[in-house]
Amino acid sequence: MTEYVPPKVWTWNKDNGGRFANINRPIAGPTQEKELPVGKHPLQLYSLGTPNGVKVTVMLEELLAAGHAGAEYDAWLINIGQGDQFGSGFVSINPNSKIPALSDHSTNPPTRVFESGAILIYLAEKFGSAFLPKDGAKRAECLSWLMWQMGSAPYLGGGFGHFYAYAPFKIEYAIDRFAMEVKRQLDVLDRQLANNKYMAGDEYTIADIAIWPWYGAMAKGLLYNGGEFLSVQDYKNVIRWTDMIAERPAVKRGRMVNRAFGEPASQVLERHSAADFDGKKLD
Repeated sequence: MTEYVPPKVWTWNKDNGGRFANINRPIAGPTQEKELPVGKHPLQLYSLGTPNGVKVTVMLEELLAAGHAGAEYDAWLINIGQGDQFGSGFVSINPNSKIPALSDHSTNPPTRVFESGAILIYLAEKFGSAFLPKDGAKRAECLSWLMWQMGSAPYLGGGFGHFYAYAPFKIEYAIDRFAMEVKRQLDVLDRQLANNKYMAGDEYTIADIAIWPWYGAMAKGLLYNGGEFLSVQDYKNVIRWTDMIAERPAVKRGRMVNRAFGEPASQVLERHSAADFDGKKLD
């Protein structure tokens, strides 16, 4: 392979993006005029069943399971492979053009919330500090792990996941560099969970809801098919925690919402009521 020498000034090569060349670009803003649908519930979610999207659908299903009727929501599919995230309506809610995005129509004007961690905090606070401890020290621990996830996941997704699974050709240095970091992160989690039932202690919180779709899936070898490569079976405490959370009914439901892959019976492309789960089951 010829060694790459960066030019003095970078220029965009539209064809040099591999699988995602058609949607990646170095500028922001909408590419098309497209309004977003609005359903009957105050909470309108625009998302896709990726790990970041699953965080929010699990949170909403957990809120409903906990008796918060005001958490009823409409979930609309945003197909990022087709560029839905660059529609004018979506960009008006999330100028960063990333899923998920939430619009709360219980306020006038509606409140927009983007970035999955911000959405989790917003929903927790909206429903009386649900899944977010009120005690100062416990709250700080929960939010610390939430922010850990937000800062760490790019190494797992855009780093390891991209170069291991999606890059147009394999680069040993990149895969090795990000594999090392992901294994370090799994070790961080494993050590924390050695002495704690959940991420922030004995209480199930938004920290678990945020971390599980990324690192739980990786611990079970379901993310990027990288489980064997990373020896995920070595992280016993992470696997114990992963299996425990996977059994929660709200987690099972949340994983199906806006899911556009897998068996059709595991997909709830749009969710507008609990009835949308009838006859559905995860593969």
